[in-house]
Formats: sequence, structure tokens, C-alpha cells
Amino acid sequence: MEPPVHPLSALFDQLGLPSSAPQIEAFIASHRPLAADISLADAAFWEDSQRRFLQQAINDDADWAEVVDELDALLRYE
Repeated sequence: MEPPVHPLSALFDQLGLPSSAPQIEAFIASHRPLAADISLADAAFWEDSQRRFLQQAINDDADWAEVVDELDALLRYE
């Protein structure tokens, strides 16, 4: 299996969020668990530009989609 095109830290950079490993872990811990009936892009903690980026990455199956899926899974894990 090939590694993702973008690491999780690059996604956080793209979203304008702090992207060090401890900062990513803190973000995930503070927003988890994301309810099963809410899509990642529809979560209340995103700004509009972040929401649009996440939705477009998934809809277009862009090279960001794999790491967006990874973030989605991390936010749903309890």
C-alpha cells in the first residue's frame, strides 16, 4: 500500500490549523467523538472555508481525500 499523498500535518496546514503532532493530537482529543450521523465537513467546529475544502476533497476524490478520510476516522474513534 502506498503512503498517503499528504501527511496529516499538511492537511492541518491546509486548513490553517496548528500542525505539530501534539497540536494535532490535542485537536482530535478535543473534538472526538464525532457523531456517526454527522459528516466530517458538517461538524460544527469548522469554519466555512475549512468545510468547503473538506467537502471538495471528498467530492472530487482529490489527492487530499485519503488524509481527510484518516482525520474522519480519528475523530470518530472513542
